[in-house]
Amino acid sequence: MATLSSGGRITTPVLMDELGRLKAAWSTPLADGDHDAVLATVLNDQAREKLDLFDQAQLAFVIRICRESATLSEAGRKLFAATRENRKTANDADRLR
Repeated sequence: MATLSSGGRITTPVLMDELGRLKAAWSTPLADGDHDAVLATVLNDQAREKLDLFDQAQLAFVIRICRESATLSEAGRKLFAATRENRKTANDADRLR
């Protein structure tokens, strides 16, 4: 940012522009059926090829939930809502990690 800023200084407007650009790039929703695009953000081609289609769909869904959640604990509560009632400890963040 400093390189592109006037006089090499990062000002509040420059920072706000960059934050807006990053938030827009990070929050671009992917189509529900676009598992490859989601997985491509975290796995290389070789790793994806080793996964069954079922596992790819499941992993892509979990990645989406994690990205939509504010914390790992929130994602865990969403993903393990049905089974957390049957467990003695409900530390979903550790389970998800």
